[in-house]
Amino acid sequence: MVQLVEEVPQDLRYHAGYRYHASGSAGHRKHFERNARRFLETELTGSDPFIVEIGCNDGVMLSTVAQAGVRHLGVEPSANVAELARAKGVRVLSEFFDERTAAAVRSEHGEADVIFGANTICHIAHIDSVFRGIDALLAPNGVFVFEEPYLGTIIERTAFDQIYDEHVFYFSVTSVQAMARHFGFELVNAEHIPLHGGEIRYTLARAGARTPAPAVDALLAEERARRLSETETFEHFGQTVKRVRDDLVALLHRIQSDGQRVIGYGAPGKSSTVTNYCGIGPDLVPFVCDSTPSKQGHLVPGSHLPVKPPEAFSAPYPDYALLFAWNHAEEIMAKEQGFREAGGRWILYVPEVHIV
Repeated sequence: MVQLVEEVPQDLRYHAGYRYHASGSAGHRKHFERNARRFLETELTGSDPFIVEIGCNDGVMLSTVAQAGVRHLGVEPSANVAELARAKGVRVLSEFFDERTAAAVRSEHGEADVIFGANTICHIAHIDSVFRGIDALLAPNGVFVFEEPYLGTIIERTAFDQIYDEHVFYFSVTSVQAMARHFGFELVNAEHIPLHGGEIRYTLARAGARTPAPAVDALLAEERARRLSETETFEHFGQTVKRVRDDLVALLHRIQSDGQRVIGYGAPGKSSTVTNYCGIGPDLVPFVCDSTPSKQGHLVPGSHLPVKPPEAFSAPYPDYALLFAWNHAEEIMAKEQGFREAGGRWILYVPEVHIV
């Protein structure tokens, strides 16, 4: 199991000023609508089905379930995004998910046929309490499904910026299988999904309740072949990360010495990892543009790059844009055709530093 060894207290990470809105990406909206419809067609077909989402954010997934008239509950500790979900007709409990919360939900609503989490379970340090909560709440033949950044993709693509304070765990199929067994569950499916540059959707059930899909053994074999549990793999990863850092900083200095201008695009959590690790401050990148209103007017933590609204990107266009939100590259580049037509070029650093 790969994880952070120092936890930032969860109430400092998830609060009334939480600035991530899952509905901000068209790609995310489509993805989570498909997730909801998949559950409605498969797991939520009984007489009175019930689904619980851990960390429902602004209701991007549960809004589709609500529109279908299916019983549901989002458990979302960040009050501001919880209110956005409620405005979409989603029922939300503003709490952190743990065994105490799960017992209260079970008492009021009964067992859950599906418990779902997306980019949430890896954020929770008290994973033992989460699983005791799952055990208390999940129906005998129910499923616990969660989607998270994949350790294999992080290593393969040198996506070191996925490592930051919100992400406590960096799951692999091997570690999730072991974690499930430890708490009396079984990994019954594992599927690659493209979200956030490469994630895996894990499906867990009570031990013996379902037959594991062939994909589980296939991915376990793949991880063994890739030596994903061996020290040398991580040592090589560290060396590659250093090379990417050196190449990126050298490129930014070269552009600056040529009298050209670089602006950052997107201020996701991972932008803080890149800018602080690489020593990128306002001297190299004067500001970052981001479409999330609650981020605008603030600074990227540590590196203190000002965050401005998207209008600043074209006033005037820079020579280069450093794409921190690289997991949305296709969507962003399609939206910013004017930048390309004006001669602008994109800088990406995953899996290596390159210009598009």
